[in-house]
Amino acid sequence: MNNISDIAKQFVDYYYQTFDSDRSSLAPLYRDMSMMSWEGTQMQGAKNIVEKLVSLPFTRVAHKVTTIDTQPSLPNVNAVVIAVTGQLLVDDETKPQQYTQLFQLVEDGGFFIYNDIFRLNYA
Repeated sequence: MNNISDIAKQFVDYYYQTFDSDRSSLAPLYRDMSMMSWEGTQMQGAKNIVEKLVSLPFTRVAHKVTTIDTQPSLPNVNAVVIAVTGQLLVDDETKPQQYTQLFQLVEDGGFFIYNDIFRLNYA
């Protein structure tokens, strides 16, 4: 496996740039077996996940990543777990919200998101 820190950084940069500009363009990163938990709501499959992301109640969003931690996972498969913390601003808000997002990427002719867990961090 290539340097997992490099894989994580490239993935995180691409994911949030795409999320912030056109959430529907994230579809190729998910597969039918992919799972997401968004603020406690679970869904499975690329179609359901992207429908959820597109339906979020804001038109503009900007992510600022604070930390990226990564570890290899699944001993017989090229897979990596990525934990991200950061801030996001939506629409006309001036106070950023804190968030945590966890991804598990699995390689299958390129990496795809197998697991995705998102939570806002309330003080």
